[in-house]
Amino acid sequence: MSSIVNYEHESGIPVVDFGPFRDGTRKQEVADAILRSFKEVGFVYLINHGVPQEKMDGIIGWAKRLFALPMETKMLAPHPPIGTHHRGYSAPGLEKVIQNEFDPDKIVQSRKTTPDAKENFESGKENDKVMPNIWLPDGILPGFKEACLDYFWTCYEVELNIFRALALGFHINEDFFTEYHSAADNQLRMLHYFSVPVKDVEAGLAPRIGAHSDFGTITMLLQDHAGGLEVEDPYNPGKFKAATPIPGSLVINAGDFLMRWSNDTIRSTIHRVRAPKHMYGTDCMTPERYSIPYFCSPNYSAIIDSVPGTWSEAVPKKYEPIDSAEYRMKRLAMSYM
Repeated sequence: MSSIVNYEHESGIPVVDFGPFRDGTRKQEVADAILRSFKEVGFVYLINHGVPQEKMDGIIGWAKRLFALPMETKMLAPHPPIGTHHRGYSAPGLEKVIQNEFDPDKIVQSRKTTPDAKENFESGKENDKVMPNIWLPDGILPGFKEACLDYFWTCYEVELNIFRALALGFHINEDFFTEYHSAADNQLRMLHYFSVPVKDVEAGLAPRIGAHSDFGTITMLLQDHAGGLEVEDPYNPGKFKAATPIPGSLVINAGDFLMRWSNDTIRSTIHRVRAPKHMYGTDCMTPERYSIPYFCSPNYSAIIDSVPGTWSEAVPKKYEPIDSAEYRMKRLAMSYM
């Protein structure tokens, strides 16, 4: 029987074949591998995850077409000046990625003096009453809206399967996490990192995305071939390893909310985007980079308490129940302060 896990990637992040979970042949084995990776590293590469290759190639292509538009055209779908409505186009320097303590009531910010060398576009489900989508006017980029929505809902089906696997890993009801994610209160982001001098990235003069953790439950990342994503070694704080692209894969990482939900049994690992490792110390320009993260969060209406089995008299709960909407709005707002 072939192994469903490959531990040989240079990042130290396991590569898990999700196919045997999807077809039902080795569900528990896959579930155990994913949860183990989340506990040890906070990240996992998934292959055979359920997003067709043509859709992954297609959404990267749409991102390239979008960001190639003139600035004045992209600004016809402007991101509001506050982070609590996280939709539309963000020009370079608008978003300020910061790292803060996990507790949203204890904000310790590390704000950069130089804006990130990137631009992005946010969308979600249609008819979202909390965060309505902000699209370009009709006729400017025909097919773009439809492609974003199609990819959003494809990712949502994969998300539900990943949560089913996590539940099996915890040996609880398979639908435990999916019931808290039934509303698809998620966010699809298109990111474009500009080509900048490698030496400026290394010196902090042209940061791409600084070291941070995600605040939701999981993030499903599609990255192009350019490279640059780095993940902190959980056993050597401050040391980062390159999470180089694996063709056809999605990079899945746990966020702060899932860490809290699991009573800290799952890691929410710090990561960043720099220059590709093989270019360090050169006078080259970084390649442009396109990536598509899909950020997953519980329903706005949910109250989240610790996952069954992650606490006991010997290992008490570390956190009080938390309101999903309140927590999320606080974290979003901090990106646009």
